[in-house]
Amino acid sequence: MTDLYETQRAMRAMRKTAMQRGVIALLDVGTSKIACLVLRFDSPEGAREGDGVGSLAGQSAFRVIGAATTRSRGVRFGEIDAMAETERAIRTAVQAAQKMANTRVDHVIACFSGAGPRSYGLAGETEVRGQQVDEQDVARVLAACDMPPIGQGREVLHAHPVNFALDHRSGLGDPRGHVGARLAVDMHLLTVEASAIQNLVYCIRRCDLELAGIASSTYVSGLSSLVEDELELGSACIDMGGGATGVSIFMKKHMIFADAVRMGGDHVTRDIAAGLQVPMAVAERIKTFHGGVHATGMDDRELIELSGNSGDWEKDRRQVSRTELIGIMRPRVEEILEEVRGLLDVAGFDYLPSQQIVLTGGASQIPGLDGLAAKILGHNVRLGRPLRVAGLPQAATGAGFSSAVGLALFAAHPQDEWWDFEMPLERLGGRSFKRAIRWFRDNW
Repeated sequence: MTDLYETQRAMRAMRKTAMQRGVIALLDVGTSKIACLVLRFDSPEGAREGDGVGSLAGQSAFRVIGAATTRSRGVRFGEIDAMAETERAIRTAVQAAQKMANTRVDHVIACFSGAGPRSYGLAGETEVRGQQVDEQDVARVLAACDMPPIGQGREVLHAHPVNFALDHRSGLGDPRGHVGARLAVDMHLLTVEASAIQNLVYCIRRCDLELAGIASSTYVSGLSSLVEDELELGSACIDMGGGATGVSIFMKKHMIFADAVRMGGDHVTRDIAAGLQVPMAVAERIKTFHGGVHATGMDDRELIELSGNSGDWEKDRRQVSRTELIGIMRPRVEEILEEVRGLLDVAGFDYLPSQQIVLTGGASQIPGLDGLAAKILGHNVRLGRPLRVAGLPQAATGAGFSSAVGLALFAAHPQDEWWDFEMPLERLGGRSFKRAIRWFRDNW
């Protein structure tokens, strides 16, 4: 069997084992912070396989018993850049979360942004062999999807069947048990650069942890930030992180498109540091406490102290108006939103029944951002924060934790993916899998 398919199945099995033991860690490896949550599952039932569609409703059978966050190091544009620094940061976050949870954790599920995500729509159909559709029929129709040429050095990260049709009936979430003769499927495939996944795998293994699952931050932040109606009717989640801004579109409770812009909140901070000639740490503090994108008459009179320690008294005791600060921040924020708009246009977002846009992620906290986004993107925009998980520490309820909380939902109720079905042997040599699924057999 091909590498990735087996690897993903092995990770699913490992996740199941970890959940039956009762404890698993979640790791959000971001550009500006690394967050770790430790989950305890209340009972083996909490570890049951998710039923795919509809599994997001209600409270999942787990509790957050440990949470920690640390400043990220060695990560750029959502991808690992300096292995040793990232390893130290991951160790710090995991050890602090373990200490709070008062338990040791061996298995982690990780998510990351960036890595050049690309979406593909696939279709396949097959004859139903018996009276009713069973697991084998679903496996055969998924195997019947012809793989697009995804290119050298890229791997499949998510492969979701998003719609089934049985004879003349379309829109089925799960066809198993239905009576029919001809089964068709529409599938969404998300590919990323293989090197980004490999680096993350190596880094986590260097921390003496086992990887029990891997997900795109863009996908999981949508799971945690969109409400049921938005997931069903068609909405976009814009996850504004430090080094990358992820865009995901959901329809019928499934992700149907994902992409990313290689810019985020850190770029705004860099512009402030360069424009005001202050260190990055000072620029980040000024952005957090005084930032914005809409200047009013009052902002001319609001002066911000730029305390520095360069040794030059005049330079260290400067003041700037908030209007000046907004003048530096707004062009970069507009640039990010224009790029996002381009991605939504490519995805055909305008044709969905509902066109709600939800902004989440740490960089979405800039005051006035939702109003500016509504103007540039031309749709209803609201600010989102993680939903559906009770018992989160207060510090982990903000928009910056959307990915980490989404990972908890992903762990407890994974939606059906390609590798959850035993693929028929006659397709193993077919071109369906040939390109899609070569993973790093030697290094796993």
